[in-house]
Amino acid sequence: MQFTHHFTVSELTLAALSNTAHIDQPVLCLHGWLDNAASFIPLAAHLPQLPLLALEFPGHGHSSHRSAGANYYFFDWVQDLVALCRVQRWQGLTIIAHSMGAMVATALAASFPELVSRLILIDSLGFVTDTAEHAATQLRQGIDSRLKGPSRQLHYATLQAAAAARQKQSDFGLHEAMLLAERGTIQNEQGLRWRADMRLRHSSVYRMTPEQAIALCNAVNCPVLSILATDSHFYDKATDSARHYQQLTIQTLTGGHHCHMTSPQQVAGFVSDFLQR
Repeated sequence: MQFTHHFTVSELTLAALSNTAHIDQPVLCLHGWLDNAASFIPLAAHLPQLPLLALEFPGHGHSSHRSAGANYYFFDWVQDLVALCRVQRWQGLTIIAHSMGAMVATALAASFPELVSRLILIDSLGFVTDTAEHAATQLRQGIDSRLKGPSRQLHYATLQAAAAARQKQSDFGLHEAMLLAERGTIQNEQGLRWRADMRLRHSSVYRMTPEQAIALCNAVNCPVLSILATDSHFYDKATDSARHYQQLTIQTLTGGHHCHMTSPQQVAGFVSDFLQR
């Protein structure tokens, strides 16, 4: 992905990587929580025929952080995508999305079906939910988390050290961690630090109930491909959501949560077969 793009949406700058200089009607790629656009570099190498545009959500990668005093709400990322599509006049998009990005894309397809024609979800299906009886506890934990302020920003002497720290939190190798670190770090007087907004680590003040999540999944009327990694801790929970989609194809592969980085050729094969149908 050798091309960079920047979009202005609601006073935010959204950054992206692409394999094409022209982005009239891209295949939109959406990364997971605390990842960045570089997470799609391995997959892009096996899908050269597609005009891929890997967008970075606010607070991630090279995109703007939300303003002082703001917080990161899940549905605000859906609004960011709607605003971007309207500015760019995009409709009927094919979206390839991983983890949190896949949940955002699912909510987008449910609520704005004219914007999404096909949905490819990588190690994701459905939403993170909790029962209504836990709403008060969730709200308290979220507010307490915010009032404590952002987590302490760590600094690293080298890019390799930053990548090694990221690798310890994930299920991929140092090569994949380096891709994220090269895109996702910045140098200052204290060393290298991650670009991501530390407010992203605050606990959520709410969770959708299972009933709300089911309603959103039921509302997705476009064809959906879910590529699930059998070694991921999302696997069992994701398969429970399968019956709530109207047009769903599931493919599985051996691997972890970032299977699009560790097994990009196999994932690309699933994507190509789905799009050809």
